[in-house]
Amino acid sequence: MLTTDRASRPGGRTARVRSEVLAAVEAELAEHGYDGLTVDAVAVRSGVHRTTVYRRWKTVAGLLVDLLQAGADDSWEPADTGSLEGDLIAVNREVHAALTARPSVTQAVIAASFRTSEAAEALTQFWVDRYERTAIVVRRAVERGEIPAGTDAHQLLLTATGPLYLQLVLLRRPMSRATADHHARVAAASVG
Repeated sequence: MLTTDRASRPGGRTARVRSEVLAAVEAELAEHGYDGLTVDAVAVRSGVHRTTVYRRWKTVAGLLVDLLQAGADDSWEPADTGSLEGDLIAVNREVHAALTARPSVTQAVIAASFRTSEAAEALTQFWVDRYERTAIVVRRAVERGEIPAGTDAHQLLLTATGPLYLQLVLLRRPMSRATADHHARVAAASVG
């Protein structure tokens, strides 16, 4: 759920510079982690002059915060498969793919968010945004009559996705896509 399918925004050079810098931040963070992330490396990778990067973002924390805030600028929404179970499986497959990619930008960003309070707050806001957007799968299921009105969307989504974050990020143990699908099915069955 961390993927940031950035929509192109008007703004000419400024928007292009931001896009290039944030793509470089993603790549550097995934390859080298927070400790290896430097403004100079981002400038080199992005092809944007270092003084421009320093002037606009100032610090590594500033780069990370903007990367996370860019997630609010995208057009991501969960797939509509026609059923709650199918929608939750699709969500879990996206989460699983993001957490098992090598290198995983999502895991790198999560780890980096523990390094500064600004990054931690930005990541919290990112997750709030993503789970609010994902709540549409529950609203659609209610509208289809699959689940009762008043179903707690946040709790249902945590039930589906939480095991993936626990096992893949916190415990650092592998999980198959089939197991990720299983957790989505369990969550769907818990309210059906």
